[in-house]
Amino acid sequence: MPRVLLIEDDRAVREGVALALRRQGHEVALAVTGEDGLILLRSFRPDVVVLDLMLPGMPGLEVCRAMRALDPTLPVVMVTARGDDEDIVVGLEMGADDYVVKPVQARVLQARIRAVLRRAAGPVGESGIPRIDTYGDLAVDRAGLAVTWQGSPVALAPSELRLLLTLSAAPGQVFSRQQLLEAVWEHSYHGDARLVDACVRRLRVKMGEPPREPRYIHTVRGFGYRFAAR
Repeated sequence: MPRVLLIEDDRAVREGVALALRRQGHEVALAVTGEDGLILLRSFRPDVVVLDLMLPGMPGLEVCRAMRALDPTLPVVMVTARGDDEDIVVGLEMGADDYVVKPVQARVLQARIRAVLRRAAGPVGESGIPRIDTYGDLAVDRAGLAVTWQGSPVALAPSELRLLLTLSAAPGQVFSRQQLLEAVWEHSYHGDARLVDACVRRLRVKMGEPPREPRYIHTVRGFGYRFAAR
């Protein structure tokens, strides 16, 4: 079963979430501070990190930034207090793949973890799609789940890779934010456009997209996004 690193300073939340995850068969490592979490990241080698934003010492947002610097592809699920909209947006911009709001419901967290691990494993049922699609300077290896930009590898988080695969599989097609939430994040009941918008911004930066005139991922105002194969 997947290995989960849980970084949470609230003892009741930490023990409750850890118990629920272990009952599902996960191997769980616990850290109270961000500093301890970064140490465990190297020794425990988790498949996914569950990270509280409100931590003593090193803030959760800085921990997320440090984790992304160490491993850009590691799935990260943030835990936030209800109403911390600004922190949610900043956390998503720093590279978190998803988030849950306190009080944490074990079934919701488990669903988020399963979904983000499926994204990390890549899409299924694409055996008929050519191995590599090339769009100018951008190359998408659908079988190898790899992306290069001007010949150099681009390290993408699971949500970023799944979003790019979804958009680029249908160039010119306009996807609403809700469609992308359901296809990438599997949140059919959770209409949060911030996940999509933050992920698009991160993708554009990593792909070298001009901020004012993106070449590949175009915004369709009032609706969503489309991929332009040019």
